[in-house]
Amino acid sequence: MKSLAALLILLMVWAVGLLAFSSRVDQSTPAREPPVADGVVVLTGASNIRLEAATKLLEAGKGKRLLISGVNREATRDDVQGVTKAVKPIYDCCVDLGFAAANTVGNAKETEEWAKAKGYKSLIVVTADYHMPRAMLELRATLPDTKLYPYPVVTESLNAHRWWNKGSSTRRMTVEYCKYLAILGREAFLGLGPKDKAGVPAEKAS
Repeated sequence: MKSLAALLILLMVWAVGLLAFSSRVDQSTPAREPPVADGVVVLTGASNIRLEAATKLLEAGKGKRLLISGVNREATRDDVQGVTKAVKPIYDCCVDLGFAAANTVGNAKETEEWAKAKGYKSLIVVTADYHMPRAMLELRATLPDTKLYPYPVVTESLNAHRWWNKGSSTRRMTVEYCKYLAILGREAFLGLGPKDKAGVPAEKAS
């Protein structure tokens, strides 16, 4: 009986967390106008809307350059320009394509290398609304000293307000929440490791 009660409590906590997570996603859009930053980074996905949104931020002078992280390796620069609908002069001078990332962890690593190579200390992050919480966790883990400004984009195929009414929305929100919890758990575990004198986990101090 005690184990069953503990399981029920665990499920209740998980369900409450899921509701809080979905409410956070729902309330994140429309995105607030971001401040001017050193650069803009967009994480690619199934929708092209986020690419268009990131390009508009670049064209509005919100960043010096734009990194498109996770580009399909078979795509050309012309292919990507057509998707972003970018003005060619700005696209040619100020858009960088990242082909290495295959997932969110890869996006974070690719962004870290780009930002450090450019000497950027602040970034506007563009990705889907439901993906933003996890993306920010990964990016903050790799770029702890960089100011990150989230710019979530609405996912048309996901009704974040009534996600439980549609099977595909329910699956997407639930899976993303579980992935988010996994990253929280990973970071909490790493935070328990031995610290050096500066208070940084030993494995990250080198």
